[in-house]
Amino acid sequence: TPTDRFAIVADGWFDGERSHAGPATVCVRNGSVASIDAGDHGATLAARGLAVRNGGFLMPCLMDAHVHLFLDGGPTDGALRSAHLKQSVAELTEAARNSARQALACGVSVVRDAGDRHGINHVIRQEARDERAGLCRVRSGGSGIKRAKRYGAFMAGDVSDADSIRQSVTELARHNDEIKIILTGIIDFDAGAVTDEPQFSLEEAQLVVATAAACGRKTFAHCSGINGLAIAARAGVGSIEHGFFMDRATLAIMRDRQVAWTPTFGPVHFQWAHPEAVGWSANTVGNLRRILDSHAEHLRLAHEMGVPLLLGTDAGSMGVEHGKAVLEEIRRYLEAGLTLATALHAATTANRRHCGLADAVLKPGAAFEAMLLDASPFAQLDALASPRQVWLAAPAPPG
Repeated sequence: TPTDRFAIVADGWFDGERSHAGPATVCVRNGSVASIDAGDHGATLAARGLAVRNGGFLMPCLMDAHVHLFLDGGPTDGALRSAHLKQSVAELTEAARNSARQALACGVSVVRDAGDRHGINHVIRQEARDERAGLCRVRSGGSGIKRAKRYGAFMAGDVSDADSIRQSVTELARHNDEIKIILTGIIDFDAGAVTDEPQFSLEEAQLVVATAAACGRKTFAHCSGINGLAIAARAGVGSIEHGFFMDRATLAIMRDRQVAWTPTFGPVHFQWAHPEAVGWSANTVGNLRRILDSHAEHLRLAHEMGVPLLLGTDAGSMGVEHGKAVLEEIRRYLEAGLTLATALHAATTANRRHCGLADAVLKPGAAFEAMLLDASPFAQLDALASPRQVWLAAPAPPG
């Protein structure tokens, strides 16, 4: 509760940027970090009547920068997944609540929902402002924008000409935390490429970005394939989501314009690891592996070049479960050659800073939104899977 006063004597801690050796004594007062002091001061504080928790590894809660709450990533049977989408809005909303509860249980205190045409993400965003709801908080992309008869109907509405783009983005900005543009379709895994043309030209994408900015909103773009990626980077979207088939030239533009990248390995990696769930041929499985290897290579290059990296999972996609998928995405960052500190930074502070959330680093004066693990993830990565305790900060007032 907001009036809590207690202390944690942690064996070690991560502030969102750097890992620190313990022991360290963290005092919390009225929902904020009052102090962080080296050493074990638990006995002294307990003598003064303060409740003290001993042991464990303390770090900020995680944030997943790309989810679809109303989708359930658990089922892998195609018929079950199709049936899920045919449920009523009330049933899909309950599925979204379950997703938000599961995420929080895994230490994910904030998600950025990347679109649903029903606006269920707005509903869960509002419900999650009640701390008693037991839901992770939601940064909602509402419904995005797309072209008629093109990919993305489950998460976006249609626009046509420049006037409709301006009108739609302006209207969406009244309710959305960010504006999502569906710039390309999905990957043709049999062909091992993105085979369709981008849905928007450079000028149209720039109009989306400019209109959103005039409304005080960032943009994020569903995009893969070199043609679409070039448009997204040059248009200056806030972040590129997925971004398969990346190249160095596009990364250079992203670095110069500080366009962030959310690589979302999860769905492709699942289909490579479990081809039987989709029925992929050996040739397609080979394509998936080549796509993943190139993705990892460009993630490593992006980090070296200074492109801002966000960690998002595309939870709700087949085999990509809410909350649980964050640890799997961290594994992909490690396999690409990034350090655990870099991956955790992307999953905590970098995500929060990109979204303009306050208190992105665990430090004195910050709101106390943290989780306690049984062991340091730097020694035992799987400790991230089951937080011992999760503390949510008081939610910010609606913006």
